[in-house]
Amino acid sequence: MNTIQSWNDIPNFESDEDESTFWNQHELDPKLMSSSTHQPDSRESTTITLRFDPRMLARIKRLARSRYLNYQSMMKQWLAERIEEEQDNLPNG
Repeated sequence: MNTIQSWNDIPNFESDEDESTFWNQHELDPKLMSSSTHQPDSRESTTITLRFDPRMLARIKRLARSRYLNYQSMMKQWLAERIEEEQDNLPNG
């Protein structure tokens, strides 16, 4: 069994069958899993509403399930990572 050390090591799958075959031969490193869970802080959070195409939302939920994550937490993690990336690319950022 191959151990996935980075989320970047997970390919995009052409089909559910490809994804199933991949996960039958791979597993996630427990450190990767623990570093990916959302750790809420003591600050208050704000609820917002986003509208998604149902197919896109289904794909997001499938990705989250494959990573054993709640899809909303995974999306918050993605946004946090992208914000950091964007801030790093700002002039004088």
